[in-house]
Amino acid sequence: AIQAKELKTKEGIGAKAIYKQIDSSYANLRFIERSIYEERKTSPRISFNSLSFKDFIKIKTEGLGCSGMLWDEIISKQKIDFNDYVYDFTVKHPHHNFIANNFVVSNCGVRLIRTNLTLKEVKPKVELLVDELFRAVPSGVGSKGKIKISYNEIRDVLRKGSKWAVERGFGWEEDILFTEEEGCMKDANPDLVSKHAMERGKPQLGTLGSGNHFLEIQVIDKVYDPEVAREMGLEEGQITVMIHCGSRGLGHQVCTDYLVTMQKAVQKYGIQLPDRQLACAPLSSPEGKNYYAAMACAANYAWANRQCIMHWTREVFAKVFRSTPEELGLKLIYDVAHNIAKIEEHDLKGKKIKLCVHRKGATRAFPPFHPDIPEKYRKIGQPVLIPGDMGRCSYCLVGTEKAMEETFGSTCHGAGRVMSRTSAKKQARGRDIQQELREKGIIVKAESRGTLVEEMSEAYKDVSEVVEVMHQTDISRKVVRMRPLGVIKG
Repeated sequence: AIQAKELKTKEGIGAKAIYKQIDSSYANLRFIERSIYEERKTSPRISFNSLSFKDFIKIKTEGLGCSGMLWDEIISKQKIDFNDYVYDFTVKHPHHNFIANNFVVSNCGVRLIRTNLTLKEVKPKVELLVDELFRAVPSGVGSKGKIKISYNEIRDVLRKGSKWAVERGFGWEEDILFTEEEGCMKDANPDLVSKHAMERGKPQLGTLGSGNHFLEIQVIDKVYDPEVAREMGLEEGQITVMIHCGSRGLGHQVCTDYLVTMQKAVQKYGIQLPDRQLACAPLSSPEGKNYYAAMACAANYAWANRQCIMHWTREVFAKVFRSTPEELGLKLIYDVAHNIAKIEEHDLKGKKIKLCVHRKGATRAFPPFHPDIPEKYRKIGQPVLIPGDMGRCSYCLVGTEKAMEETFGSTCHGAGRVMSRTSAKKQARGRDIQQELREKGIIVKAESRGTLVEEMSEAYKDVSEVVEVMHQTDISRKVVRMRPLGVIKG
């Protein structure tokens, strides 16, 4: 369209001549006429002969399975002078990094709970704990929870987040203080979330979901910074519990609903995009504001979801050990998202500027004395939770000033896949992954054998290597390492 307008202006030729001269398979004569005579906006749009998304996926992923990767053509390669760090916060995983026909920002995140229990006390009861947790916390694709809520109540969940759960007895007041954003984004507006999204969310509150999401009983087997660990209430040999899940079908539906809105916004505002698969809107526009408010609802749902799961985890531990959650010291260390967009203040060239920071497969890592972290952690920095795979370790780190200077207060969130799900299934043929893990002292229970095969350790990079890079570059600092004892998978 831009080329057609230039030819009309500079050479004064008509639509038919321009059409012949351009000779593009993406522009018909009517497109040229509208561009030069009817002042059509020259912003990108899907061409009339574009592949459908289904056909695009079929062609571009041939032989790659569900790895999230695409085949592409290298036009040229050029060597450049560069001798500095390269930071990569993405994860090759179909539940986190995938071929987007929409955009997903749904507050998938991690929650870490401490206990007063030791390995000696818990080891004989790990299998019982796993069985009880599996019964208490629904998991798997399309799983439905135990909480029955009305349409008005789901709106309250989207408005209040963790606070909704605590008000209804699913937790303690102090849990809110140890959750990012105190478990609630204030810009949330349920009026901007579709009824269909709410209907998907109503039965799924308090469920783990599928894929790489998990509920894990762990033991701290290494302390890197005893002083910081002590401030958090952590020590070697101590039992912890980690919860990794998000906003379930509600968050996905919110994103799906807004895709059409964003595609229209691209044309409306004349936005030039580098790829036709992308869509966006200015944050200050009505479309941008509405999506942000709807996304905040999905984030709040996710915090409420993890809060409910933690409540049932406390109940299970109390039942198995014939005690109370308070006596067992089941306190929340922190809850942090790794799939969210937020408005934050950052220094840019000596000036404090408000920015929209989108962490997709990245974890917030604020430094000591940052006003947005709990008072208890002001001297040590924000706890950063990095989950591993079900056969290896997870980590708790703290944020640093270096992260604020170089990565907008962000660090990694895990390790990526080295094997597609299809490849993992081939590799695991004839193997009993559950038994292999049992022989390593890890009790695992999943909704299906397929999940265990797809999520086996060999399918992932070693998270310890990823964490070590963050530690060595001072983007975040290691505090403790936790190894799994019992795992519930979706």
